[in-house]
Amino acid sequence: MGLYDRYLDWVVRRDDAATPAHVALVITERDLLENGAYDTLERFLALAFEHGAERVTVYVSVLDRAVVPTLERELAALDAPHPIALRGPGDTERADAPVQVSVGLGGKHEFAEAVRAIADAVEAGDADPETVDEAAVEEHLVFPADPDLVIKTGAERLSDFMIWQSVYSELYFTDVNWRDFRARDYLRALRDYQDRQRRFGR
Repeated sequence: MGLYDRYLDWVVRRDDAATPAHVALVITERDLLENGAYDTLERFLALAFEHGAERVTVYVSVLDRAVVPTLERELAALDAPHPIALRGPGDTERADAPVQVSVGLGGKHEFAEAVRAIADAVEAGDADPETVDEAAVEEHLVFPADPDLVIKTGAERLSDFMIWQSVYSELYFTDVNWRDFRARDYLRALRDYQDRQRRFGR
């Protein structure tokens, strides 16, 4: 870590403002084709937990479904600080781990599956439609926890990521591509987060 990075690290730690407990990262399948991409991801995870994160969610946007098995194999082999829960297209099993990884499991699909499950429960007489609320939807989501901070590299779009859960998240976009993402870029995101006043839709 260079001098400037150490300075940013000191500023983040010195500030009384909280760092995010749940950090989400949005990258693409192409990002992971770059040399050293998985090493960068391992460093990202280590930095996040070092700076107070209790949960990290990584969403990999996928255009070519044929690459999903390869991505899942590589991501499952990450040297992560905590256990990984990995979910891909078609998965409905709830993920609840310090490190959560979504490979091509889009937010629209996840939300549609939750609505379908609730509709099935109502039709079966196991649920009263009058009692269906936000909590009922969240019970059926694959990734139940709301991120405090969402970091997107390379472009200012979320790529169908956690459309329900990120509604009140703080969004941080950087034009730095994943292959060039460094510790200072993460620390800048934390500084930006610390300087904000969260409103949760108000």
